[in-house]
Amino acid sequence: MLDKKEFLLHSIIKAYIEHLEPIGSSQLKSMYDITYSPATIRGYFKKLGDEGFLAQEHVSSGRTPTTEALKMYWSGKLNFKLNFVDEKAVEYLSKDIGLSVFLQEQKSDVLKDILNVENRYMILEFSTFSITVKFTDALYRFLSEMVGLELVHIVSISKQVGAFEIYEKVSQHLQNKNFHIYNTKEFFSLALHFNFDEKSINSFLKGKILDSIEEGLYFDKIVPEGYIGICHNCKIEDKDVKMLVVGELSRDYEYFYKKISI
Repeated sequence: MLDKKEFLLHSIIKAYIEHLEPIGSSQLKSMYDITYSPATIRGYFKKLGDEGFLAQEHVSSGRTPTTEALKMYWSGKLNFKLNFVDEKAVEYLSKDIGLSVFLQEQKSDVLKDILNVENRYMILEFSTFSITVKFTDALYRFLSEMVGLELVHIVSISKQVGAFEIYEKVSQHLQNKNFHIYNTKEFFSLALHFNFDEKSINSFLKGKILDSIEEGLYFDKIVPEGYIGICHNCKIEDKDVKMLVVGELSRDYEYFYKKISI
């Protein structure tokens, strides 16, 4: 149960996301038929402003939620499991709302066995393919502990420990997975505005970013201030897919997820 202050904060955030303009106390009261008086609402607005959740450009203007307020709001709204997704709806709504969406099929390849070829090479046999790397005794012992692990975990671990030959070869296979970007134009606008370097841009455009993140919300590291990245494992038809949604904090993600969920 939200207390009065939290209720008003959530109400003004919802109103701001819908209208993308400063919201006044009387306007908020009429929009949601709130029983509190405008004076009471203004009093709570001041408290929320003092706490860093609302901003006011001019004394006579309405309030807007701060970045911290929007982060807190979405942290409470978007931490859920996503099941089946309508890809056509993703394609349409990404453009309609102004989001970039990255979809990558997740193959469930597992490391099945490691074959030692005369202490010169090792053949790593996965569920649907195999790769060959140079043999070392230490690497062979290390890989033996990874039998049974899925492909994406092996990529992550091999990079962490500096097994770059394995990382590069397995990554090449991952790049051949079914990968789509919806609303690339929006991503390029973001990348140019914030001066992304070529490596960062390619990480998104080639799907590598999806190999390096887990399910969850990202407010930094992969996105700039004022943006959010939302990563979910879900299904499109009978395929396991990892989806990354990137956009400004002020976009209507509740509406987006409501419409794409089957």
